[in-house]
Amino acid sequence: MSVFADLTSSVNAVRPGRTRMASFDVWIIIPAAALLLFGLLMVYSASIGLADGPRYESYGRFYFVVRHGAFICVGLLCSAVVLSIPMSVWQKYAMPLMLVSLVFLLVVLVPGIGREVNGARRWLPLGPLNFQPSELMKITILLYAADYTVRKQQHMHNFVRGFLPMSCALAAVGMVVLLEPDLGAFMVIVAIAVGILFIGGINGKLFSALLAIMMGSFLMLIWLSPWRRERLFAYLDPWNPDNAYGSAYQLSHSLIALGRGEWFGVGLGASIEKLHYLPEAHTDFIVAVIGEELGFVGLVCLIAVFAFLIWRGFDIGRQAIAMERIFNGLVAQGVALWFGVQTFINIGVCVGLLPTKGLTLPMVSYGGSGIVMNLCAIALLLRVDFENRNLMRGKRT
Repeated sequence: MSVFADLTSSVNAVRPGRTRMASFDVWIIIPAAALLLFGLLMVYSASIGLADGPRYESYGRFYFVVRHGAFICVGLLCSAVVLSIPMSVWQKYAMPLMLVSLVFLLVVLVPGIGREVNGARRWLPLGPLNFQPSELMKITILLYAADYTVRKQQHMHNFVRGFLPMSCALAAVGMVVLLEPDLGAFMVIVAIAVGILFIGGINGKLFSALLAIMMGSFLMLIWLSPWRRERLFAYLDPWNPDNAYGSAYQLSHSLIALGRGEWFGVGLGASIEKLHYLPEAHTDFIVAVIGEELGFVGLVCLIAVFAFLIWRGFDIGRQAIAMERIFNGLVAQGVALWFGVQTFINIGVCVGLLPTKGLTLPMVSYGGSGIVMNLCAIALLLRVDFENRNLMRGKRT
């Protein structure tokens, strides 16, 4: 009788531990929510003064923050849909989604359909909103590269069957994206695809060759394009008077903003550079406003939150791969790669480490398509984690 009682008590002791396991990783939800709310606050701070200028005088002080909040709501609805779809379905439709994204990129280039801003044709007008297909391509290339790696697992050391098809796919995407032109988005797309191939076990020599081709292509694109070459030289010497009032104008004012912030910043809302000195303060250069208002300490805290989120993404991917869910694991680690590369480029541009690129800070900068796709990527990460936890419980998804 005592043996039966001991066995019953031990079973009861184990069972609550299983039922208490959360369905989702709160350590993904908390930093993602913190970045969203912080971004909403900083978009408000960075854009509130724009209504005082002639370009935005008819918009009102709350125009950008209200739209940003609306985009977040749309993104949360889309992410709920993404979260409800099993990863097996995403794997099944990875290639069709890739083709649909490529069609959208082509449609952008059609005169009269794609919207042109400052010489770049990157948006599809959808009534009051503008849709940017290159943001959709980031998430679809992630799914496609993960599916490709799983399908070609036996041929990852073969040039013709493992290396060439993905190279052709990236070349096709690159030609279309660079016609917009959007070199920054193409860099992120390439980083996601190549990173997933590397994690998936592509042959070291083939990976080095792919990396060399891509780096050579980027350098050639910069050298053959006079305005890109001008940006590069301006970045190397931003304080030259010719550069400071020309191609390096944004960079020089970003550095001034960061310098004014010092250790603890001038105070939330007290930025001077956002008052029509620093262009795109609420989008590409929001880090400069954060650095000016919250200082070096504020920026370090922001980077720490991103680093934690990226680490969780890689860890969730590692767990999925350990449970032989290779596609799931590659998708999770692809999301982490995406956020890591784009965050590094955005912050690197603002602090003068990299030449100026038109890339936003994920989850923080003002943007429509960008914030929606960022939230969808977080939903994919949560879905992978959800399926990991179901497997740990003994359930099949």
